[in-house]
Amino acid sequence: MREQEDASDEPSLVSNRVLEIVVALLLLGISAIIIYDSVRLGIGWAEGEGPRAGYFPFYIAVVLATASISILLKAVMGKGDGLSDSFVSRSAIGRVITVLVPAIIYVGAVQFIGLYTASAAFIFFFMIFVGGESVLRAIGVALGVPIFFFVMFEKWFLVPLPKGPIEAMLGF
Repeated sequence: MREQEDASDEPSLVSNRVLEIVVALLLLGISAIIIYDSVRLGIGWAEGEGPRAGYFPFYIAVVLATASISILLKAVMGKGDGLSDSFVSRSAIGRVITVLVPAIIYVGAVQFIGLYTASAAFIFFFMIFVGGESVLRAIGVALGVPIFFFVMFEKWFLVPLPKGPIEAMLGF
């Protein structure tokens, strides 16, 4: 309870209204791209074949665009509870960035060092620096989780996942 009170006393970085407008415009833009490309591919029904390639994406994008316009109008006209409330404070965004930056590095590293090695490194550093866990526990989990997923995907399901130079060196 005290943490919530402290968060409301902190300066707001951005309001709910601003983010609702930004997200609605972003989704509206994505919808427009999908609608345009779906029309290019064909949104009709081909006799004897069924729906063309753009049929389902077109209608899903229309629904998404309609919802986006509704949210945009609601946010711009100021109708809705909590639109002027703070979405995030300065300290809270710092905690989000603490998680977001390593996740972005992890996603970028997968293409160079492989999924299993990147996962082990991500888990290890995340447990040490964010979780404050012991090094021994971090090593155990960082090795155990990728090994478990390797056995599950590569051996049981026979689904190969991206591997890097370390996995190749180990013969995986």
